[in-house]
Amino acid sequence: MTVHIKKCTLKDLDLLQEISVETFTDTFKDQNSPENMNAYLKKAFNLQQLEKELSNLSTEFYFIYANEEIAGYLKVNTHDAQTEIMGNDSLEIERIYIRKNHHKQGLGKYLVNIAIERAVELKKQKIWLGVWEENESAITFYKKMDFVQTGAHSFYMGDEEQIDIIMTKTLL
Repeated sequence: MTVHIKKCTLKDLDLLQEISVETFTDTFKDQNSPENMNAYLKKAFNLQQLEKELSNLSTEFYFIYANEEIAGYLKVNTHDAQTEIMGNDSLEIERIYIRKNHHKQGLGKYLVNIAIERAVELKKQKIWLGVWEENESAITFYKKMDFVQTGAHSFYMGDEEQIDIIMTKTLL
């Protein structure tokens, strides 16, 4: 399998929206009401919101391709684009999603390593993310990647408050 990464630009807006909605829906639709899913999708992945995020100099999106097919994406934030105040020595992985037909191919690990490389390039001391407390497979994955739980915060899926575990990896 050949894998390559492409940094997203505004030209990728429609594809970013398509893969964002698809992967988020596939990941969370069975654990959430259709109303809350639809409310979140409309808020987080409308074209205006994604354009705003893509235009932010402290946010970067990357597509991952496997055998020339788009397999997923990564969103990282620094500075004031982070969803929690973590300081300028931190990089946040806000989104990391792999399409269903590309699960179990090592692509998630590949994307985490891209985020780590980016953090090192930017001279960050730690990398962090929030993961839903009920997403046990993701928590296990991040633990294998040497992330440790350092806190928690609220995440709203429509009108439902959920808890995300904050996991952090210190970079050497």
